[in-house]
Amino acid sequence: MSSTTILFADDDEAIRDVLNLLLRSEGYNTIAASNGEEVLEQMSDEIDLLILDVMMPKMDGIETCRQVRKKYATPILFLTAKSMEEDKIKGFSVGADDYLVKPFSYTELTMRVNAMLRRYREYGEKKNTNGKAVIELFGDTEIDLDAHTVTKSGKRIKLTEIEYRILLLLASHKKEVFSVQQIYENIWKEQYFYTSNNTVMVHIRNLRKKLGDTPKDSKLIQTVWGKGYKVE
Repeated sequence: MSSTTILFADDDEAIRDVLNLLLRSEGYNTIAASNGEEVLEQMSDEIDLLILDVMMPKMDGIETCRQVRKKYATPILFLTAKSMEEDKIKGFSVGADDYLVKPFSYTELTMRVNAMLRRYREYGEKKNTNGKAVIELFGDTEIDLDAHTVTKSGKRIKLTEIEYRILLLLASHKKEVFSVQQIYENIWKEQYFYTSNNTVMVHIRNLRKKLGDTPKDSKLIQTVWGKGYKVE
């Protein structure tokens, strides 16, 4: 029996049945919910991945994600019936890690789920091997490589897996400029497309906000116009 548990929510019973069948065929334990309120009731530290439909009654996926992010760093995959950038930006802005447009194929779903779980395990399990336990950044900001945490003036900053990995990528290569394409392919381990721009930019914006950094007067994550981002 797999020790990996996936909680998914969709108000369409047929979609829930399909998700349950496909995920269990991959060996995952599953828990189903029909709306956001049920997700919050079922959510715990034992959940390894959360899949949320954007449009649900009682509490939609956006608000559910916002509430989950107050307590959990669990990776979140959004399901949306629309390919509109607005939906993706809303999802990323409240802490989603990735999205999948309905209708999706078995291959699309399993590849996306497996990739997210793999990234999250690497984030949680990868140990520092260069003998340096802490990366010091501007403004008393530190990355603890062993604990996989970020603190500012001694206070822990709660980051999602994607946010942490973006910051770590830039901080591990100080003064080096990373383009949006380089960031996307390093973090998501997928081929870059132009539509991926907003994906990266929204995560950078969320990261800056949590770190108290601003685009106009950035002291930490600096924008190099026309080229990308860097950390000094």
